[in-house]
Amino acid sequence: MAVHRNYDVIIVGAGSMGMSAGYQLARRGVTTLLIDSFDPPHTQGSHHGESRLIRHAYSGDPAYIDLALRADALWKEAEEHSGTELLVRSGVLNLADSSVYSFSGRLAEAEKRKVRVEPLDAAEIRYRWPGLSIPDRFEAMYEPDAGYLYSEKCIGVYRQLALAHGAELLPNTAVQNVTARGGSVTVHTRNGDYHAAAAILSAGAWFGTLSPFITLPIKAVRKVVGWFQSTPDFNAGSFPGFTLGAGEGGYYGFPSIGGAGLKIGRHDTGLEWKPGDPLLPFGSEESDEGDLRRVLEAYMPGAAGRLLKGAVCKYEHTPDEDFIIDRHPVHANVLLAGGFSGHGFKFSSAVGEILADLATTGRTGQNIRPFSLARFDTPPGQAQAGLTLEGI
Repeated sequence: MAVHRNYDVIIVGAGSMGMSAGYQLARRGVTTLLIDSFDPPHTQGSHHGESRLIRHAYSGDPAYIDLALRADALWKEAEEHSGTELLVRSGVLNLADSSVYSFSGRLAEAEKRKVRVEPLDAAEIRYRWPGLSIPDRFEAMYEPDAGYLYSEKCIGVYRQLALAHGAELLPNTAVQNVTARGGSVTVHTRNGDYHAAAAILSAGAWFGTLSPFITLPIKAVRKVVGWFQSTPDFNAGSFPGFTLGAGEGGYYGFPSIGGAGLKIGRHDTGLEWKPGDPLLPFGSEESDEGDLRRVLEAYMPGAAGRLLKGAVCKYEHTPDEDFIIDRHPVHANVLLAGGFSGHGFKFSSAVGEILADLATTGRTGQNIRPFSLARFDTPPGQAQAGLTLEGI
């Protein structure tokens, strides 16, 4: 494929958000170049590992619910355009020890926004899903219309659609620097320089490599997930996706899909990682398997079988775990999308649309005020006590 040197928009980082934005721009006839240090979908970012939850009930700012609902519609649209199944409505069961977390805020917001949810007590949870060993103090919020996305397929479909609409992709090409002046942006790579009227920076855990052009309050951390041999109680089709908050921490997971075993990961904690550091493989830390197995043995004993597979990825946290979707503080023709804090993948279809809207019209119909960079200009408020399960 011939790659030219001048474009309307260059996207740096063609992962979840970047590939979605590339598709949205290309379908509008915008000449677009996507540049990635690897060859997406790949295992060096935050989108691999087969599956990601998609749910709709958030508390706090209603922007998240609106964004989740729009993202859901766009995933279904991508399925129709590609002929590929991307979203499985397995339901999502949000479980919590009532002594450490309450669903009251999320239930109230769901009712306001007409999102279907069911509050459940421990007896009802155990009746519906016999494989769960849940103490009486536990409660749940079940989202029947939620489920999971095939994350790598999603990236692959957006890549296919973007290229079909004329976007160009430069894989395995690290960006060395970005400069901007007037109404133009130049992206410098080892293969030469590329120029555009505007740029979108969606570099994920690699944002640190774009300093000093932009420095964002994002900390990347190493995260692990494991697939465990499980009984038929946990098979896809009968068991939903789940989140779990208890004294052991915050966890999330998926049913056994095609006999792969129940997949589980821990949302909180994680070792800090910086570009250039080695990413330690699964099993390097005792807690990699230990934390996951401890929770399974306590609450899902039928899924605490042999470890079948482990994987490592990255989260990119902002201090408040809310996203950054904004313009560069100096260069208005450079858009920023980062800090998706382990719960951003489900939104990437809608975030790509937002970025394309901003790049082409200067505005978006979605409320992105909660994701402004300006919020970091003032000291953060007092953190709430207790476990936070919003960002799963």
